[in-house]
Amino acid sequence: MSTFQELGISPELTEALAAEGIEVPTGFQASAIPVLLRGNHLLAQAGPGAGTLTAYGSVLLQRVEPEARTLRGLVLTATPEAARRLARSLSRLAAVPGHRVAALGSPWALPPLASILFSTPSHLMGAVRQSAISLGEVEITVIDGFAALASRDRDLLETLFEVLPEEGQRVLFSQPLTPQAEAFGTSHLHRAVHLPPRAAQGKAEEAAPRRGTVRYRVTGEEKLEETLETVAGALEQEETRHVLVFSNTEDQAADLGDFLTLHGYPAGHPGEEGSPVWLGVEEMQARRVLNELDDPASVKVLSHDVPSDPDSLDRRHGRGEEGIILIRSRELPHLKDVARRTGYRLLPASEPVPSRVAGELERLRDRLRTTLEEENLAPHYLTLEPLYEEWSPGEVAAATLALLHRTLQAGKEEGAPGAPASRGREEPTAGAKPWVRLFVGVGEKDGVGPGDLLGAIAGEAGVEGSQVGKIEIRETFSLVEVAPEHAEQIMKALNGTSIRGRSVRVDYDRGSPRGRRGGGGRTSREDRKRRPR
Repeated sequence: MSTFQELGISPELTEALAAEGIEVPTGFQASAIPVLLRGNHLLAQAGPGAGTLTAYGSVLLQRVEPEARTLRGLVLTATPEAARRLARSLSRLAAVPGHRVAALGSPWALPPLASILFSTPSHLMGAVRQSAISLGEVEITVIDGFAALASRDRDLLETLFEVLPEEGQRVLFSQPLTPQAEAFGTSHLHRAVHLPPRAAQGKAEEAAPRRGTVRYRVTGEEKLEETLETVAGALEQEETRHVLVFSNTEDQAADLGDFLTLHGYPAGHPGEEGSPVWLGVEEMQARRVLNELDDPASVKVLSHDVPSDPDSLDRRHGRGEEGIILIRSRELPHLKDVARRTGYRLLPASEPVPSRVAGELERLRDRLRTTLEEENLAPHYLTLEPLYEEWSPGEVAAATLALLHRTLQAGKEEGAPGAPASRGREEPTAGAKPWVRLFVGVGEKDGVGPGDLLGAIAGEAGVEGSQVGKIEIRETFSLVEVAPEHAEQIMKALNGTSIRGRSVRVDYDRGSPRGRRGGGGRTSREDRKRRPR
């Protein structure tokens, strides 16, 4: 099957998918869409990165009547953020047939009038109890991400499935497919089709032959800046002449190429000698170009989008050299499963080495953010106000930035007064939720960076990056702020695992008031020095 129309998707929706740059189904979509169009229950080991939203979303839009003004398609997610993100993505396709899509727990107008609704079990149960939402006419129910659900939401699923119509179609996605997911599927998805088939799942447990090593780096929701930093760092290495960057669609590759070219890194097709960046979409074609090079080691390979299946991973990163895959935290379970089935060893990549210019600019932006959040700027604003009669606020800000840049240069940055004392990942503090601080027994001497810890938390504990705050890397240990409701989950998942080859011990940190939330944590040596006696 080479097109969505051949899978059974209507020409109208096929065109809508193509307008979004989605033209070739992934392997999972090719297997799942025909099953869903036939109305079968589906129990699938799949998650973000495999193309799950397009698989069930296109079927929802095709099977649910656009004119419906009551809830017909229900998608249950692990977090309100996931519900909002998925609803926003599907709404772009829904505009073509005319469906109304909404998400509970976020500012969407009139969710009770939506025909397709995204929600967490908790938010949905609250709406049902208030008689704001009726489940009596739901035709298709999708659980997107069973393994990531909190235990309370899993309990609420049992209650919700007692209320949902028994004749409705039921779909469950989970990556990994945990015993709890299997048990729930057995109870509520009678005679469900399994993807991959159970026989294939058994074979997948067998160790695949080793093919090499691939490294990954966990990024934010928008990957463009991280891709720019990685490309810039690679091209500053003397032995690198080109960076081959893979994207999943032509549209994504075009947007990425425009962004990189705008920042001084011209992008072209694989094999164009005058372009430092090569954009790859057709994986086999790009692979042939690499195989014909006299010095293939001069080309570094980067995946801007996570490979959707084992074939895609092998075609991109199967040359025997380590490549880097940029992923969002929610995509890590999928990537681990694909790497395991393909025979690749998956390791975290070190933090990107910023290019000289980009690094300086980012540090300047960090200091400006800190000043905007923490300083009383009113007196300074009054000082600058007369200048606004001659210049725009933007020009005044640019001049201020130039002065700050000169100060940073003179102070050599690290020794300059007011320079940041810690490094790592830090969320804005203004209006932020309270955090619990965890002690992690690996640090700078182990080669650990913030991305390693964020990737371990996302991959092992299944906790999204939005639930992680400031990450401080010290010489022999690290301090990580996490949402209180996920602290125990993270400690249980990470204790005994390895990061950068070192066994990890995680506990509550008692060195600060935010960390004194219970548990048998140990006070660090540096924190003991700071305490008043």
